[in-house]
Amino acid sequence: MKIKKTVAKAAVKAETKKAVKAAPAKAPAKKAAAKKAVTFTLRAEPGKKVFLAGTFNGWDPAAKQMAEKKGVYSTSLRLEPGKYEYKFVVDGTWCADPECLDC
Repeated sequence: MKIKKTVAKAAVKAETKKAVKAAPAKAPAKKAAAKKAVTFTLRAEPGKKVFLAGTFNGWDPAAKQMAEKKGVYSTSLRLEPGKYEYKFVVDGTWCADPECLDC
């Protein structure tokens, strides 16, 4: 009788090892969402120094200067999908986006 018990225990251990080996691998980590180009524009007098600051650049008022063409300042950033806060800095003065509907 003692021999049979030993064999039964060995069979259980073997089944357990097989189950562990057959367990599925961990699911792969989700890929980061694809970044998309977002263009910011502001109409202002020609010749101003206009910068874009927001949550995407630590609110740095000099990190992203905007290009001007006939009084329209613009710049594009590649951002992951989501919500961001931003303001324009015109000649050192912080300004909310006058064309923003959700602001």
